[in-house]
Amino acid sequence: MSETLGFLSQVGRDNLSGRVYAELRAGLMEGRMAPGQRLKIRDLAVALGVSETPVREAVMQLVRERALRMEAARAITVAGLTLDQYLELRSIRLELEGLAAEAAARRITPAEIEALAVAHADLAAAEEAGDAHAANRANWRFHHGIHRAAAMPELLAIIEGIWLRNGPTLAHLYPHARPSYPGRHRHLDVLDGLRARDPAATRKALAADMVEGGAGLVRRLKELEAAAPTRGAA
Repeated sequence: MSETLGFLSQVGRDNLSGRVYAELRAGLMEGRMAPGQRLKIRDLAVALGVSETPVREAVMQLVRERALRMEAARAITVAGLTLDQYLELRSIRLELEGLAAEAAARRITPAEIEALAVAHADLAAAEEAGDAHAANRANWRFHHGIHRAAAMPELLAIIEGIWLRNGPTLAHLYPHARPSYPGRHRHLDVLDGLRARDPAATRKALAADMVEGGAGLVRRLKELEAAAPTRGAA
């Protein structure tokens, strides 16, 4: 197995194309793949423990969804976001995920709140250990837990489509743009809002998490775009 694909898990033999798609999709949303990373069908097939056909089908679906990009000579790369694209998608996320946060505050169960608290603890531990993959994965678990707690499946599908494109850009967070806040971590404020069953407070805390926590990422994207002409980066 290629060392760079160790973040993938082998899939079962039934409904292979769908399972391969789900594993690659999860990897993208969780920030386990970085923008510009080149993927080869053969290497993916070996890493996933399947033949090349279901991998090719899943990859083409993700190309259609703009999460992967088909380059010249049929090279496949992970699609990133420009700064403008990131900011536009963040504006959309603020509205849609804010709606999900409000709904979650009304409907979330104690068990779901506990799962979010565990995800945040895992995030803090991964940051302390310098484990970028684990940190991004825990961050996704936290946010996705809120999306699911809203119990709005149509909204969930839309949000997941945005995260499919947004996730790889989050790979820049560690070590280049680790989230920082003027006070305590905004995830804790989100948890407070959920525990209090306060939709407005939960939405406000989630928005602060996106904007304050993403400030370093915005700076990083600006740096990458400024450097691109001199180093030939895409």
